[in-house]
Amino acid sequence: MRRSAFASALAFLLLAATPAAAQSLMVPIDQSTTISLPAAARDEVIGNPLIVDVNLLNARNAVVMGKAYGVTSLQVFDDQGRSIYARQVVVSVSDDNRISFFHGPNVTNYACSPRCERTPMPGEVDKELDPYVKGYTSYADRQKSINAASASAPAQP
Repeated sequence: MRRSAFASALAFLLLAATPAAAQSLMVPIDQSTTISLPAAARDEVIGNPLIVDVNLLNARNAVVMGKAYGVTSLQVFDDQGRSIYARQVVVSVSDDNRISFFHGPNVTNYACSPRCERTPMPGEVDKELDPYVKGYTSYADRQKSINAASASAPAQP
């Protein structure tokens, strides 16, 4: 009897969680997803435009582009101001054909298809492009150099 009550409770929790999961739109970073709208759209509102960008293709279709990791909201309104689409948008990494190489605190990302090529991700320090890091072999070396430069800088009046 106890086991069937547990199974029933578990089934209830899984069913209760399903609608919340259905309200999220998953978009891989640096990729886009097309959405179909239930009615003609006029305006869209993005909670954090640094995370996603939305372009209306026509009255019934839009493209959502993942710009940075994170979670934000998207609402689309019709010409009378009624909400016709509301979703939480989750931008995350796509693990398909990607590898990350960890060397201490440094991370280097690669996309592999068919050969691996360097693909810097948001928040990753690119030694080739960052003038503060170029030529340093570790994060500790970079910090020592920055601290030494700030100690020798003239005092501001």
